[in-house]
Amino acid sequence: MDKNSLAHTTWECKYHIVFAPKFRRKIIYQKIRADIAHILSELCKRKGVEIIEAEA
Repeated sequence: MDKNSLAHTTWECKYHIVFAPKFRRKIIYQKIRADIAHILSELCKRKGVEIIEAEA
């Protein structure tokens, strides 16, 4: 992740995202977990975003 800077400041933006579906049924969530991971990975690639850590 690149650090950005201006004349008197530097910053590095990092976001913590928690995906929590409304009805978290373990059986249903287990079936779509891989699909969700793939979709999020593809979206990040398109936008040039680096995933530092992911946990399922």
